Amino acid sequence: MTIRERRNRPESVDVLVVDDEDDIRELLELSLLRMGLACDTAASVTQARACLERQRYRLCLTDMRLPDGDGLDLVEYIQKHLPGLPVAVITAFGSIDTAIRALKLGAFDFVTKPIELKVLRELVNHALKLEPRGAASVSGDRGLIGDSPAFRHLRAQAEKLARNQAPVFIHGESGTGKEVIARLIHALGARAQAPFVPINCGAISPELMESEFFGHRKGSFTGAASDKEGLFQAASGGTLFLDEIGELPLSMQVKLLRAIQERAVRPVGAHAEEAVDVRILSASHQDLSRLVAEGRFRHDLFFRINVITLRVPPLRERREDIPALVEHILARLAEREGSAPHRLSAEALHVLQAHTFPGNVRELENLLERACALCDGDEIGGADIDLQATDFSQSVPDAAGVSAIEAGVDDYGPEADSELERLRVLEALEQTRWNRSAAARQLGMTLRQLRYRLQKWDLE
Repeated sequence: MTIRERRNRPESVDVLVVDDEDDIRELLELSLLRMGLACDTAASVTQARACLERQRYRLCLTDMRLPDGDGLDLVEYIQKHLPGLPVAVITAFGSIDTAIRALKLGAFDFVTKPIELKVLRELVNHALKLEPRGAASVSGDRGLIGDSPAFRHLRAQAEKLARNQAPVFIHGESGTGKEVIARLIHALGARAQAPFVPINCGAISPELMESEFFGHRKGSFTGAASDKEGLFQAASGGTLFLDEIGELPLSMQVKLLRAIQERAVRPVGAHAEEAVDVRILSASHQDLSRLVAEGRFRHDLFFRINVITLRVPPLRERREDIPALVEHILARLAEREGSAPHRLSAEALHVLQAHTFPGNVRELENLLERACALCDGDEIGGADIDLQATDFSQSVPDAAGVSAIEAGVDDYGPEADSELERLRVLEALEQTRWNRSAAARQLGMTLRQLRYRLQKWDLE
């Protein structure tokens, strides 16, 4: 490069392409130029490092196999020396394991050979939409309340994961705020302006599940009066959040695995697949590895969605966050009612901080809403905190990490058939306007377990 060329170079070049094949470099360079992007190329890890040392880039696109190393070496180098730079890897067709290794090391995304230009353009567009690290934290942090060490660590992990496209599995007990974390990852990422589509996998009828996920064509089954897009298509360009993924039947797990691997879906009644561009986030309160061992969850789907696991701590592990949560919840309740916020007495706060909260943040919300309705005046006293109304102590995990609720529909506790238990379920249904999915979450049980009880009590 001459002195004149160096002087005329822009301060920042958009993309660095690293590949040892001349035709691939030329193809990628032409494609990027058509997108209006400035591009540098390198044929080895050594050349790529030299480019990275003298020039700033917005994206690095590297092949996996290089003469003096591989793309993983470059991913690690960039994560160590240029952590704000997104790097995507090009892998051979079918090398999903290699792609997953790259994602775990911090790669933004991957594309397989032969390279489809539409997929490449989508990847590049998403990567270039990323804001500088930390720039979006304030705007995307709404709803994530807490400053305990456990929660600060969780927030930092979420912010880091927002900068790539790796599938994330969010694990935590019912009521810990798994969807809030998923929304934060979406809000801080490159897909923030596109849809965030949450799905409760336990709330969809198995007969309609394929149509709900992938859509259908007119006349494909009785009642299909027109074409309908599925949730995958509705989330195009954005994020698909599969809540309680452990509730999926095995037959649907097979179809979901193919959709994730091929990045394409086939609507019911259609003859061809349609490409979809979504990021997959999933969550469950259940231990998926245990479900795999029991044959209730496919191991290949487990490894595909579980590239990175994010554990959400239960409320009893971050009691120091309770005052901030209380203040936030009381302010929200006051806004809903159009009144001044209630105050919490020192005695009431002591009662809450001594509680184990098997229902986590959702239980705290219910306790405060009940206390606001029953207390005299603007201050909530210790006597106004009715812990018995939400006492599901059987749901606290034992030493093995398995709660009585998770153990099975017949192990919910000695009160499963009692009038008290029936009243609790009915109260939750009334509070959620008979939304069984929401009531099940509030009660800390699965939708299947709630249906079992409603059938037993002839309330279905």
